[in-house]
Amino acid sequence: MRVVPLEDVAPVDLPGGSWSRVILTGDRVGSTTAMGFSSFAPGTTTAMLSHATEELAYVLTGRGELRLPDAVVPIAAGSAMYVPAGVWHAVVNTSDEPVTMVFAFAHPDYPPTDRRPAPPVRDLP
Repeated sequence: MRVVPLEDVAPVDLPGGSWSRVILTGDRVGSTTAMGFSSFAPGTTTAMLSHATEELAYVLTGRGELRLPDAVVPIAAGSAMYVPAGVWHAVVNTSDEPVTMVFAFAHPDYPPTDRRPAPPVRDLP
């Protein structure tokens, strides 16, 4: 049994004042899964990501969208998300407050991830 306060884990800085922390990891607590917390500042668009494992996430605050190569999926506080392994996605905060979310991976740490620039809004259907 182990409790890890959020502030005990150094943030990974993301563009625009956003950040993420992988709080529970195999190295830190001996788990085979990882859990973290992210805060995306208003106006943030992340790079497109494709993880080697599936991702589960729950939005705590804010609203925005999950941008896929061929679709835009609205997200908001109270939304749970399932992103299968290998699916390209970006988080976009369209609200005037941070989008905060808890995320988990079936991997003992942040999984191997490919990145590419997010498509401009005009390129989405």
